[in-house]
Amino acid sequence: MRNLIRIAATLTALTATVTLPGPAQAVTTPAPAWHLTETGTGTTTRFRGLAAVSRSTAWAAGTNGTVLLTRNGGRDWRNVSPPGAGALEFRDVEAFDARRAVVLAVGEGEASRVFRTDDGGATWTESFRNTDPRAFYDCMTFFDARHGIALGDPVDGRYRVLSTADGGRSWRVLPPDGMPPAQPGEAAFAASGQCLVSHGARDAWIATGGAATARVLHSADRGRTWSVTDTPVPAGDPARGVFGLAFRDRTHGLAVGGDYRAGQPSERAAAVSGDGGASWTGADRPPAAYRSGVAWLPHSRRAALAVGPTGSDITTDGGRTWRGFDPGSYDTVDCAPDGGCWAAGEKGRVARLGRSGR
Repeated sequence: MRNLIRIAATLTALTATVTLPGPAQAVTTPAPAWHLTETGTGTTTRFRGLAAVSRSTAWAAGTNGTVLLTRNGGRDWRNVSPPGAGALEFRDVEAFDARRAVVLAVGEGEASRVFRTDDGGATWTESFRNTDPRAFYDCMTFFDARHGIALGDPVDGRYRVLSTADGGRSWRVLPPDGMPPAQPGEAAFAASGQCLVSHGARDAWIATGGAATARVLHSADRGRTWSVTDTPVPAGDPARGVFGLAFRDRTHGLAVGGDYRAGQPSERAAAVSGDGGASWTGADRPPAAYRSGVAWLPHSRRAALAVGPTGSDITTDGGRTWRGFDPGSYDTVDCAPDGGCWAAGEKGRVARLGRSGR
């Protein structure tokens, strides 16, 4: 979304005993905590794009055309930014491994671009540049190493979707016929790279806001046709809506959001779905404030993380209740299949999930 503003506030950290899953089995541990990477990233970039490849490898993308890569758990970060991209705003990165990644720059007209690397950021190829001054791209997702889609705000009353079948090396605009009409003022929020997510070979979901109702759209055919459902997340204002989605399978989903303006309440900032997004129920105890990113913990059917500028929360009951555990400011969160979870945000902050007291 075009007018995303910065929030600065604090949230009291809570402690609890939770179940944190590992690659092999779940174990009971003290409360989780974010641990900033030891040497820092060496930059003040705000990172809203994050791709967790493993416990050791992660990509981060953000302001001033910055892309960073670590292969040693954050002890060292390499600046692998595309040459000449300093004026661009990267809001999403999707990585297949330590060498292959695709990044999305957002903005009106030609500011929306896609780049791909196959050599760990040593070289980049610009694979898409938006030439429609009415279009503004927000986020992207991949179903596998070849097939992916990118989401743009409504043009002529319908969301615009790009599609790739070669791993992001080329893109085409999908026909709008299968897209439901957008509400007046409706758009997606380019806040965390999670306004468009996928699971499996064909299912994708879009998070919306800025209009009378915050909605979630679902496609079961890689973005060709979509259905739409209302959510109970706060709406009715350009600053409110669903900001991030996560699905642990094609059935069970989480939505987070609220009102991103500092000091504004977000009483119903989370919702859950048990039917693939066909219906949504508000959390019994949602996060205390606006949240922009959400991720299921690997190897768990009930645990997930949510992050925002005022703190982080964890659920251990599938999203019905949330408990704050860290007061730090983060915009996005992602977990790798091996159990490694990362968060990123303002002032160059990138952290890994660990245990409190460590």
